[in-house]
Parts: sequence; C-alpha cells; structure tokens
Amino acid sequence: MRIAVTGSIATDHLMVFPGRFADQLIREQLERVSLSFLADRLDVRRGGVAANICFGLGRLGLSPLLVGAAGTDFAEYAGWLRDNGVDTSAVRVSERLHTARFVCTTDADQNQIATFYAGAMAEAPLIDLAQIARSTGRPALVLVGADDPAAMLRHTAAAHRLGIPVAADPSQQLARLDREQARRLADKATWLFTNEYEAALLLDRTGWSQDDLLGRIGTWIVTRGAEGVSLLRAGTPGLHIPAVPADRIVDPTGAGDAFRAGFLAGLAWRWPHEPAARFGCALAATVLESVGTQEYELLASDLITRISETYGDEAARAIQPRLADAL
Repeated sequence: MRIAVTGSIATDHLMVFPGRFADQLIREQLERVSLSFLADRLDVRRGGVAANICFGLGRLGLSPLLVGAAGTDFAEYAGWLRDNGVDTSAVRVSERLHTARFVCTTDADQNQIATFYAGAMAEAPLIDLAQIARSTGRPALVLVGADDPAAMLRHTAAAHRLGIPVAADPSQQLARLDREQARRLADKATWLFTNEYEAALLLDRTGWSQDDLLGRIGTWIVTRGAEGVSLLRAGTPGLHIPAVPADRIVDPTGAGDAFRAGFLAGLAWRWPHEPAARFGCALAATVLESVGTQEYELLASDLITRISETYGDEAARAIQPRLADAL
C-alpha cells in the first residue's frame, strides 16, 4: 500500500526552559505580553509534519512518497530521508527560499510556545498532486498534513477528484482556516486526525456538531496525550485506546507524527483499527523518550515489549510477525 504524505518540511530549533510559562504570565497584562525565556538547551533537528510521518513510515519499510516544498538548503536533509526509506522525488525545491523553520520552547510542564516560518512552504500550492500521481504511480492513500492552506485545499480537491482516499490532518493550520476552508478539508475524509484541542477547534471552525462531522467522514482519530486515543465513527460506540507509557518524557515534539506513522503503517499492513492505534501509541512513546522528531531508534523487541506491557501478550503476538519483517 503506497502512501503519499503532503505537508510541511522543516528544520526544528528546539529549546528547553527550565521554569514554567504559567509563572511568568500576569493575568491582568495578557493583552500586552512582552516576555523572554532563558533556555538552557538548544537542539537543531530535522522536522516538518510530512517529513516526520514519512520518516516513520520509511523506517518501517513502507517507502512513503513525500510531497511538499523545501528550500535551497534541502540537499543534506533529502539524503537523510532517502537513506531512511523515503521517496523524495515529489518534493519541490525552491530556487530562492530556505526550508521552513519551526522554533519551539518547552517548559518544565511540557507546555510549548512555538513559531513557524514558512519559507519555501509558500511554494507548496504550485505542486500538482495529479501530475505526481501520473509520474510516480497512484497512491492508495493521501495524507493531507499541515502546509500552506492553499496547498492543503488543492491536494484535498485533487485526491477526491482522483478517487484516492484522504486522511485529513490539518493540525497547526486550523487556526488559519475560515469556515469554508475547514469544511472543505474535513468533508469526505476517510480518516481525520486531530488532537483533543484541535477537535474542539475544528468543530468551532466548521460550525458542525460532532454528529454532523462524523456523518461526513469515515473515522475520526483524536489523540489525547497521556489519556490515549479515541476512534470515532458515526452510528457506533467510540473506541478508546490507552496510551503506551513512556519511561521518561524527554521531548513531546513529534509524538503525534509518530502516532500517525504507526497507525498508517497498521492500515498498510491490513490490521484492524485497534491494533493499528496501539502500534501508533507505541511509536509515540518511543519518540517521547528522545529529543527531536527523527532521532529515535525503532527495535522490534522494544515495540513488542511496550505493547505487551500495555495491551497484553495476545496483542503483542498478533503484531510480532509483521514487525520482525519490517525492522
């Protein structure tokens, strides 16, 4: 099952503030915030939601197709992705702009304040998904991740026009979307990914109730951090998957992307929804224990142990043959 992942390609600048953001905020002055946080650690890492998801899929042997726009500085990053099983042939490389930058500070409570510079991502609307499908082969699924909003809308429309199932994953871009744009991205999606906050924001942006939204899509996957993941479908009881505990949380950045990679891998391997979500949770826990979004190690024995300890030996035995082949 070939998966195309559209969305941002970026470099992450990750800093750690040893205090608490909340201690620095004065309720009466929130309309005039002027703060700086003295970070005690800086890590510069590869990132971007599409690249992160593709990295996870590539490490699992699924040869994902990365669709996005990168900058004049992309050559080294492209080599890294190819070395990890990602097809970068559909990436548009700008002749004048740098690859996007994600600058994020995390406090002692794992709260985050981030800024995103689009850079070459501004050229993403020039990418023609239909042309890519003709030249590289028709994918079985297109994930439309956070990107330039015009590109997200164009890719969604192209996939629907071509009859390719869509996994809608608007994430950070929800705040930039108006009602019509939010509806166009979510409507008719086979899969819809949000975290818990984005779920509420999506309903606000679309003006739809939860039942309205579920009536227009296939399955809504809502990640809830340490509370796990919920899978929602119209007319059926919701399915809740507990999270896989992390031994220690080093950096939360990229855990959601890793969950998506694991879940999509499960779909590609024809697993039912529940084991696919469990596998996604195991990958997310692995990323939580490392700094950066693409620096984690994937070991079949470790993933099987995590799943066994959280979901039981039978759940672990069910996925063991596939992981032995993939890793």
